[in-house]
Amino acid sequence: MKIYTYILLFCCIGLSVSAQKASVKQANALFDKKSYVKAAQMYEQLKFTKEVLQNMGDSYYFNAQMRDAARAYGQLFATHNDTINREYYFRYAHSLMGIGDYAKADVAMAQYLEYNVDSPLFIANLDANVPYNYTLQEMAKNITNGDFGMNFYGDKVAFASYRNRGRPTYAWNDKPYLDLYSAVVSDKGLLTRIEPFPESINTKTHESSPTFSADGKIMYFNRTNSKRVKVGDEKFASVKIYKAEFIDGTWKNVSEVPFSSDEYSTEHPILSKDGKKLYFSSDMPGGEGSFDIYVVDINDDGSFGTPQNLGNTINTKHREQFPYISDDGTILYFASDGHQGLGGLDIFMSKAYDGIFARPLNLGETINSGMDDFGYVVDEKTNKGYLSSNRRGSDNLYSFTREENAGRYVVEGEVRDRNTRDLLAGSTVSLYDENNKLIGQMVVGGKADYIFSTQPNTKYRIEAMRDFYIPHSEEFTTNEDGKIRYTIELFMECYDDAEEVITKRQDGRVQIVLENIYFDLDKSEIKPEAARVLNVLVDLLKKYPEMEIELGAHTDSRASDMYNLRLSNRRAAAAVEYLIENGISRRRLRSKGYGEQVPLIQCGASCTEQQHSINRRCEFIILR
Repeated sequence: MKIYTYILLFCCIGLSVSAQKASVKQANALFDKKSYVKAAQMYEQLKFTKEVLQNMGDSYYFNAQMRDAARAYGQLFATHNDTINREYYFRYAHSLMGIGDYAKADVAMAQYLEYNVDSPLFIANLDANVPYNYTLQEMAKNITNGDFGMNFYGDKVAFASYRNRGRPTYAWNDKPYLDLYSAVVSDKGLLTRIEPFPESINTKTHESSPTFSADGKIMYFNRTNSKRVKVGDEKFASVKIYKAEFIDGTWKNVSEVPFSSDEYSTEHPILSKDGKKLYFSSDMPGGEGSFDIYVVDINDDGSFGTPQNLGNTINTKHREQFPYISDDGTILYFASDGHQGLGGLDIFMSKAYDGIFARPLNLGETINSGMDDFGYVVDEKTNKGYLSSNRRGSDNLYSFTREENAGRYVVEGEVRDRNTRDLLAGSTVSLYDENNKLIGQMVVGGKADYIFSTQPNTKYRIEAMRDFYIPHSEEFTTNEDGKIRYTIELFMECYDDAEEVITKRQDGRVQIVLENIYFDLDKSEIKPEAARVLNVLVDLLKKYPEMEIELGAHTDSRASDMYNLRLSNRRAAAAVEYLIENGISRRRLRSKGYGEQVPLIQCGASCTEQQHSINRRCEFIILR
């Protein structure tokens, strides 16, 4: 790749407007060429405008420098919160997870997803539900070589690395271009006898992600395109899958597979044990979003079928990469930052039932971190394998051993709207034992799915809750054998579907529509007519014990603003006290006086007595 050199001129004082523009222009030129390390250095010297903060945050984010990315995005949201593309909430959240700040990350991710997120609950639930617990060990003493993407290679292993310092520097991260290496894993789990693949495989561009046939005579791997192609407004070099054959002791017949392209990438190939299917990741048109997992048949004559997307159970609008398939083809492992996780890419597994992969399960915090974890491969006979992670600042290889999570029985399912059948992401699902003790709780993600560990021959109650919906629960008993998979779909009905007096307003708030409560002029005492209306509200609140409401009192426009505000506060408080006296908990009630600020009829000083009466009201808004 051509190396671009830029002369950067900085002035500490007296920077002219033209010079400032030139500096931004130069920084953006570096950014557009994906020279992120140099771009970040230049952006740090500029005035922190919205554009500068966005690009500076991205420059750090794309190189997994999450602390600096979180700093840049944090300042971006602090100064330009109302005009930022929503994708920056996603990146900000993952940056915060990368540095372990889940409290702030959950707030940012909730704004992105538009439903609540509770990472500590999610992680705690995973601890009980993951099929395996993992023990990890680093495989190299030098953690700056950028080793990643290891796979089995007969009695050896093969992986990618930028340890060849003689290679040109890649502008993205200022590291050498990647080559493929083979190695032997020592008894202590370290890489030994490391050798590069020959020049027929390693070129002046990137090579990575090797996978081999069972007899070791065919290899598929990645190679970055030697030319950049303009697609839309962007020029980029795609990543392609290549095939090579081992003939007479050397790798020959290196050729690009026909479904690779200059206009999109095909990455991270993995060959099935029988050599009949090739799984890979791609951002080809027609997918769910960024990178998706695909599978393609390999015919007996070596030709290929048509790549098939694994669908939206596996794939999301974000990244699904680094697939690995079990020997029998029934378990898919892959990395994703689109499914709920601990931060960055996490490793997931999905089991196929009748040839269809089920909802993925995050493999939990014994293997995943707040950074990128990926490239999972496992020997199922020994329960040993390898993965890649940048949890220590750069890509490194880890060996692992896994042990089964003994006695793992689960209940799983989805939460849906009773009437529309829509998935209800952001619902809280709780599991209770027969003594009504809470033993598990989680906030469901975009697929609205939950999973909890259970015990055999035991009674449980499972409950789903969501703002503006009627909570729904079901009881069930596991059988004597400890039924492994017990599926319950929880259907909830929203308040406005269940009750005629409840309606959703144009402003999105949910209101209980009752007769108006009238007060005597300048008074806040509850009259008998008002008590009759409030009694209807008491019955409704007792029917739905999780409902919380705001009682908002409004006055007409006579008298001063301050007087009306105080009067409306007294009236709202009086209504709340009436409800409390009739058995409603104070924690479920809020009172707020609006004075004359939110009239139903905008008539100002010319209001008629009837218009004043309409504006003088009490409204009941459901908070949750």
